[in-house]
Amino acid sequence: MLDPIVNFFTRIFQAIGKGIGIVIAWICWPFVAAGRWYTQRGWVIKAPIAVLLLIIVCLYGYFFWVTQRWTNFNPDYPQQYASFSRVPAANASMPGESNGGGANSCSPSAITVVAADLIDFNVNQNAWISSMLVSKLGFFGIEWRHTPFFDNKAAFQLGINQVLRRTTTELVDTLGRVRGTSQIDQNLQDARTAMAWSETAWYIGMRGPTRPTPSVYREGMQKLRAFNASLEACNATFDARADNLMQFLDRIAGDIGSTSDILRQRIEASDAGWFDVRADDRFWFAYGQLYAYYGILTGARADFANVIAERNLTALWTRVEAQLRAALNVQPWIISNGNESSAFFPSHLATMGFNLLQVRSNLVELRQVLDR
Repeated sequence: MLDPIVNFFTRIFQAIGKGIGIVIAWICWPFVAAGRWYTQRGWVIKAPIAVLLLIIVCLYGYFFWVTQRWTNFNPDYPQQYASFSRVPAANASMPGESNGGGANSCSPSAITVVAADLIDFNVNQNAWISSMLVSKLGFFGIEWRHTPFFDNKAAFQLGINQVLRRTTTELVDTLGRVRGTSQIDQNLQDARTAMAWSETAWYIGMRGPTRPTPSVYREGMQKLRAFNASLEACNATFDARADNLMQFLDRIAGDIGSTSDILRQRIEASDAGWFDVRADDRFWFAYGQLYAYYGILTGARADFANVIAERNLTALWTRVEAQLRAALNVQPWIISNGNESSAFFPSHLATMGFNLLQVRSNLVELRQVLDR
């Protein structure tokens, strides 16, 4: 009596198995045909092809290694800058006796130290993914960001780099000079120019030979550290005024708001859950942004210590830092962009968007207090 039912399901599974076999055979056919052709050639042809294949395998092997290994990734990294809270605010004069020397010196900028260290983290401690040859070639001509593979670290680095571009711009325009009529510091100007370099530049570009991105960013890091050296020698300026801090917070809030809108657009464009191959790019870009701003705002707390104390902003600032640190606890293994009402597919983009807006709202509150 059950035989027709058993036979029915048997035929279904046989058809599914046959279909899978056809698909696999279709995928493998070019490789099988190439293998047959290769075995019929002489060593004059075999040797160069073997060397080329070995180079490709090594390049992709290295690419796999550097994209999966996140060296010195540490959400608690701002704690290493705690010592800055025990020195005068940036550009404050310190008597020589307190520094073990006879001459007076000035305190460095914590924001600049954090920015230089983040560049070091991006291009020295880790390989810069976006300008690597294999990254540019993609997956059989498809850009990695359009695939589910090997793009999370690149997006994370780009998020950090977005913060560095914003920070160097603010250092040049407002923080590293007195008012708008004073001379721009050349080290900061060079650092901003370096950080504005193309994120995907290799040794050869559309217009011929060029400088690869990591080497240019390293130059920006050196310029930031040169500015701090001048600052410590009292030969440079860091204008730690309340209105400069207010403008800096405005710019950060606007930057975070822009990223939250990018997440919103992706949430509205797709609810494919675990199968949205673009969701991870958006998530890790936003994560990198918060990761970098956590350190930058920690540095700003030290640089603007006098302003924060005078305006009674300590509690608000502590809350912002706590929210940034809490947001960095969200590290899902696979990013899902599901419907927000779904019981099976979480929406990690919605979670990250909520964290971004929470941080932004507190930055706006800080700005309002400063504006009173």
